[in-house]
Amino acid sequence: MKKQGWDQAQNILCVRLDQLGDVLMSTPAIRALKNTAPARRMTLLSSDAGSAVARFIPELHDVIVYASPWMKSSARHNAAIDLALPTMLQSRQFDAAVIFTSYSQSPLPAALLCYLADIPLRLAHCHENPYHLLSDWVPDPEPHQMVRHEVRRQLDLVASIGSQAAEQRLSFSIPAEDAAWARRHLSALDIDPSQPWLLLHPGASAPSRCYPASLWRDVADQLAATLHCPLVFTGTANETALVAQIRDAMNAPSHSLAGTLTLGKFAAIIALAPLIITNNSAPAHLAAAVGTPVVDLYALTNPQHMPWQVPCRVLFHPVPCRFCYKSICPEQHHDCLAKVPPERVVAQAIELLNEVGRVNLAAAENDQRTDCATSLPDTAT
Repeated sequence: MKKQGWDQAQNILCVRLDQLGDVLMSTPAIRALKNTAPARRMTLLSSDAGSAVARFIPELHDVIVYASPWMKSSARHNAAIDLALPTMLQSRQFDAAVIFTSYSQSPLPAALLCYLADIPLRLAHCHENPYHLLSDWVPDPEPHQMVRHEVRRQLDLVASIGSQAAEQRLSFSIPAEDAAWARRHLSALDIDPSQPWLLLHPGASAPSRCYPASLWRDVADQLAATLHCPLVFTGTANETALVAQIRDAMNAPSHSLAGTLTLGKFAAIIALAPLIITNNSAPAHLAAAVGTPVVDLYALTNPQHMPWQVPCRVLFHPVPCRFCYKSICPEQHHDCLAKVPPERVVAQAIELLNEVGRVNLAAAENDQRTDCATSLPDTAT
C-alpha cells in the first residue's frame, strides 16, 4: 500500500553513507523505488568509497560524495562542509529521501540534514521516536526481535511505502570495454575463461575480517595441487604487499592483479571467474551482483552480510565472542577465521565448483558443508 505523497515523488535522494558493499546491498531497494515510478530520478548520497560504485548501477542518475562525520570510515574535516550540505541538497529540490542504515547505525544525523534541506518526505528505520525528523518512521525491530540480511532490511524499508522489487538481485552493470579488457588480459596470462581457474582475494578493509596470510598460502597450494588450474590473486593498492607475501611463500605458481584494476575491470574479472574465494568484503558482494559463486571466509563480526542470491559457501569457526562489530579482534585471537582449516576451504571450493558444474572432482570426505541460508550461529545476544 502506497503512503500518501510517495507516489508523486519523482526526485529521490538515496542516502547510504558507509562502504561499497553496503551500497551494493541497497541496490535491490533502490530498484524497487525506481520501478514503482520509472520516470523517477535517483541520486545517491554516499562516502567516497560507496560512491565509487554509483556509475555501475543503472538505477542511479547522479551521485553526491559526502564524508559524514558520524560514520567510522570518515576522517575529521572542517565543519563548514557539513553546514553547507543542507543548502546544496535544497538546491537539488528533492521530493523525498530514503535513508539506508544497518541496525547498528543511527539515521538521525542524515535525517536532520534532509530536514534542514526541506526535503518533504524522509524515510528510515529508527530505534527511537524521531518526531519531525522523519515523515515516515519504521520502528526498527533489529537486533532485539530479529536479524535480517542487509538486503532484506532495505527491501522491507521501501516496501513500507509501497515499493516492491520483482527482481531482487544486486545491481552492477559491467561496461563493455571492461568486459573486453578482462578477456584479453586473461588470454595474455594463458587463462582460458571456459576452463577452470580460481580467483583469490585475501584482503579486507578491517583486520578482523582477514583470513591469516599463512592459511591463504596453504589454501592456494592445496588448490593448485588438487585442481591443477591457474590461480589469480586480486587486491587493492594497499593490499599488494599482502598478496606478494602469500605468493612468495607458495610452492605453486600464481598470477597477481593486485593494485592494477579499476572497479569496472575488477568486476569484469570476477564475472569471468568460475569461483572467487574472498573474505567478507566488497568482492563477495560484487561476485553476488555479477553471479559468480563465492567461498566467503566470513569473520563473525556481524551476521547480516552473507552473499546474496548466488551459489556460495560461508565458512567460519563458531566463537562465543561472535558479532562483536569490531574492526580489530577484541580478543586478539581471530579464532572465527584462524580456526577454519585450509583443508575445509579447499573441500568447500571443490564441492561448490562441482555443484555449479565447473569441475568434476569429489569433495573431501566427511567435510562439513555450510549453506548460505543457514550458516550463521544464533544471533541472539
